[in-house]
Amino acid sequence: MIDSCARSDDAAVAIAGARAGADVVRSMYGRRLDRIDKGAGDFATAADVDAEEAILGVIRAARPDDAVLGEEGGQQGALGAGRQWLVDPLCGTLNYAVGTMLVAVNVALRDGAAAVADPFGGEVYFTDGESAWVRRDGAGDVPLTPTPATRLVDVNLDPPFPNAPGFRAVDLLAHPEFIDRFRPRVVSTTLALAWVAAGKRAAYVTDGGDLSGSVHFAAGIALCRAAGCTVTGIDGAPIGEAGRGLVVAADDETHGLLMSMIR
Repeated sequence: MIDSCARSDDAAVAIAGARAGADVVRSMYGRRLDRIDKGAGDFATAADVDAEEAILGVIRAARPDDAVLGEEGGQQGALGAGRQWLVDPLCGTLNYAVGTMLVAVNVALRDGAAAVADPFGGEVYFTDGESAWVRRDGAGDVPLTPTPATRLVDVNLDPPFPNAPGFRAVDLLAHPEFIDRFRPRVVSTTLALAWVAAGKRAAYVTDGGDLSGSVHFAAGIALCRAAGCTVTGIDGAPIGEAGRGLVVAADDETHGLLMSMIR
C-alpha cells in the first residue's frame, strides 16, 4: 500500500520532470529544427529528444530503480521493474514545428502520480493519484474543478481510425444534437485532457485502441480521474486492455449525451 508521503513524493518527481521538459520546449521554440522521420507521416524534432532526456534525468536522479517508457527512447530500465514512468516529452509536435504553442509535456507513473505541463501557458497540472491540482507561475496550487459550462468539446481528428466505420469522429461533429448542445474544438494535443479536468473543456473524444498505458494519454487520464471526470472508451466501457478510444467528460450528464450520439 502506498502511503500519502510516497504519493506526494512521486507527484513532486512528475512535476519536476514535466517542468524540465517544458523548459527545453520553450528554449528551443522558434528555431529551425530538423525533422526525424518516424514513419506513417509522424516525426520528432530535436526538441522532442532533448526534452525527453531532461525528463529522464529527473526521473533517474530521483527514482533510479524505476523503468521508463519514453515516446522517443522507448523502454528503458529493467523489464521486471515494479514501477514504470510513461513520458511524452512534446505532445503536439506538428503544432510546435509550425510555430503553434498548443503543446503538452506528459509525465505519468503508471497507476500513480502524473503531471502535464503547458510550456507556454505557465501551468502544470498534476495529481498524486487521489487529488488533482494546477500550479501556475507565481501563484499557489488550485484544485482542479471540472465543469461542462463551456460546452466546448475537443475531438481528436488525427488518424488512424481503428473503429471506423462503426465510429467516426467527423460523424459526431455532424450529429444534430452535438451541433445543438456543444461547440467543437481541435487542438491536436492531449493538453485538452488537462483542460477537461480544469473546467476549460466540457469533454474530449478520440478514437483509438487501449489508451490506458499510452505515453500520450496516461498523464491526462490520471488527472481527469483524480479530478472526478467520467472516463470511458468510446463504447462506454472502462478503458483497459480491450479498450476502444477515449471519452472524457466533466460530468456524467455530458458523458451520457456524448455516448448517446456516438451510439
